Amino acid sequence: MYLLWPLLFLHVSAQRWTLFDEQSKPKREGRVRLVGDLPSSGRVEIYHDGQWGTVCDDGWDLAEAQVVCLQMGFPGAISVAPGGQYGEGSGPIWLDDMNCRGSESLLSECCFKGWGVTDCTHKEDAGVSCETGTNITGNRQFSVDNSLGLSDDLGLLFDSGDGCDFSINVRDLSEEAELTFCVHSMILMIYPELNITNESRNLTMDVSQMCHPHVSAFLRYLYTQQIDVSITSAQCLHQLAFIFGVNKLMEDVGRIFTSLIPEDNTFRTQVSMYEYGVRTGDLVLQENVLQYLSWNCEFLISSPVWSTISFHMMDALLQRSDLVVKDETLLLEGLERWIQDKGDEISSEQQISLLNHIRFLLIPVDKLYEMQFSLSVLYQNHEKLYLNGLLRGFQFNVLSFSKIRNKMDNMSTDYLPRIYTADGFSVFINDMTTIYQYYQYNYGQNNRIQTFSTPVHPSALYKDQMVQWQAQAFLTVQECSYYGLSCDSFPVARLLAYGNQNSYTNTIRFSNRLILSCKNQNNVFHVQDFKNYMAVSPTNSNMGLPNPCPDDYSLRFVVRPEYI
Repeated sequence: MYLLWPLLFLHVSAQRWTLFDEQSKPKREGRVRLVGDLPSSGRVEIYHDGQWGTVCDDGWDLAEAQVVCLQMGFPGAISVAPGGQYGEGSGPIWLDDMNCRGSESLLSECCFKGWGVTDCTHKEDAGVSCETGTNITGNRQFSVDNSLGLSDDLGLLFDSGDGCDFSINVRDLSEEAELTFCVHSMILMIYPELNITNESRNLTMDVSQMCHPHVSAFLRYLYTQQIDVSITSAQCLHQLAFIFGVNKLMEDVGRIFTSLIPEDNTFRTQVSMYEYGVRTGDLVLQENVLQYLSWNCEFLISSPVWSTISFHMMDALLQRSDLVVKDETLLLEGLERWIQDKGDEISSEQQISLLNHIRFLLIPVDKLYEMQFSLSVLYQNHEKLYLNGLLRGFQFNVLSFSKIRNKMDNMSTDYLPRIYTADGFSVFINDMTTIYQYYQYNYGQNNRIQTFSTPVHPSALYKDQMVQWQAQAFLTVQECSYYGLSCDSFPVARLLAYGNQNSYTNTIRFSNRLILSCKNQNNVFHVQDFKNYMAVSPTNSNMGLPNPCPDDYSLRFVVRPEYI
């Protein structure tokens, strides 16, 4: 499912306007449009050097179409249309031999021969068909109220327009649609980003036509500090709040974005959201997206989007300890493939900085050994770095931790585990039916109780010392009562260790995790710590955001030993 995730380009101009400098101010240069019978499909045209021109279909593929559709505010691309399918254009053929990754914000950011450098004719004009967002299910509403007792009469004042003395003109980038609002300058002067003075009488905004329906609600918020936000209006309102400097609304809408995160299994929406958060400086949005991608890191690595993510996003991901992956080897292999796919785009210094985030100490010792005999190109290019990682990895596996820690520097995260789900350190409970059957506990096997064992620590030093565990999931008061527990919210998970632990408790602690996954989508929607062996799983009633799969999910219990 693709979400309505428009990459909007808004520009505000007014007397003595200073919000954007020349580098960040959106310009008409590089804008795209579709010429055809429908707004969502047609011949691609791009604006350059004062006139519209076409794009040759040489190298034209779905990645290029994706950039065009996202740039225009559509959720994504459905198909490409080569060979003048939407008719022949006129004027210059601006772009030829296009080569996009699919993650660019503008078509002009992709690689191409050069403006107007082409051997094509208009018979080869490229076209696209974009998604329209009509496949979005539902349009949940979120109420934002920062009024703190403001009079409702202010909203009525905006609705009536009585005594208004300031004009706001809203037009789209092609200047083919325009709205006008009469407002009160005293209200706008509250917002310093607008730089409105007593002499100001008008302001012009260039807003994607897709956002025009939401401008009135936003302007009314400036009066009342109240607004209803939907999934389809969220980014429009966030972008308007960013431009107007309405930080509180921007933060509130940014939190609502989090509800969009689980709904796109391709991860394209999430990557776009992160980059949008970087552009707008929304740290909360960046963290929410990175957390979700960390929990679903193994799926992200195997997706086509993996090769498109930016260097700074990769750098941020690799520094996290909440990555859910089978083991550190999988992460290294994914990074090596990403670097190779990027080619010359990633410098040698950037490669080294990313490889330094790999926790070689936590790569299983057998895979460390095999790594020497299956040398990758990166291994050969950065042999010293890899050999140093291998040496430290072998030392970590066979020497006491106290000796290693005293002799090695900069190990603050090197020995801290991520959330490794390899066989032997995790167990699934998939049966989350709510029927309580007393005989299960007295005469039969309960499918929500699993017994398993793990090594004390994955290092070779402890591989023969085992810990016994019992994973339990409770869905009713009766189930909790049977084990002498008092439970107020369900489901409840418990992970107990058995046996003698005195021989290692001064060296190793268990920071175990509970992973909740949607069965129908396989995506992880929550990761939780155990406190006193218990973890209360989130539900619609006790978590801040809607649970994406309340009735069909599985629990994964992950044993996570770490040195102390």
